[in-house]
Amino acid sequence: MSMKQSEVLNLLEWSGAILKGHFKLTSGKHSDQYIEKFRLLENPIALDQICSSMADLYKDKNIDLVVSAAVGGILLAGGVGRYLNVKHIFSERVEGKMLFKRGFNIDPGQKVIIVEDIVTTGGSINEIIELVEQYNAEILGIVSIVDRNDKLKIFKYSYETLLNFPAQSWDEDECPDWLKKIPIKKPGSTGKND
Repeated sequence: MSMKQSEVLNLLEWSGAILKGHFKLTSGKHSDQYIEKFRLLENPIALDQICSSMADLYKDKNIDLVVSAAVGGILLAGGVGRYLNVKHIFSERVEGKMLFKRGFNIDPGQKVIIVEDIVTTGGSINEIIELVEQYNAEILGIVSIVDRNDKLKIFKYSYETLLNFPAQSWDEDECPDWLKKIPIKKPGSTGKND
């Protein structure tokens, strides 16, 4: 059974994943809150609960493959794949572009779900969607642990999240003065906006 949003929030708080300060997100936006997903993912009990809840959303969909992006998504996709008893593969960013490496492949017609950790703008997911579509696979859905945009319609496929966490974020030129006074931290990096 999928976790309630309050249970996911409690797990994030318990694991110390919700940070306060001035953060530059992977999307390039600035925020006063950051979710350090690895505080959650490093705990096997929490990881198992999250993956079980994600898999539960698709248990009756006859999924063939779980796809994610490196790095945080690898743990999630592996766990979700284990619960659904299917393979998982991940994309990697090479010279600014999402690619499948390591001999990963998708067969035409395979039923795929895309797993993500934190969604802010949806940019990385949309890149993965484009990549998966090149293989003529059938994307049955997208699922994330956290959606910072309150599930805005940013994907053309069905989208589920375990937790809506609509934290404010601003473009650099719109960053409020009070936040500019706090030193910027840039936790984690996908190489997307380095």
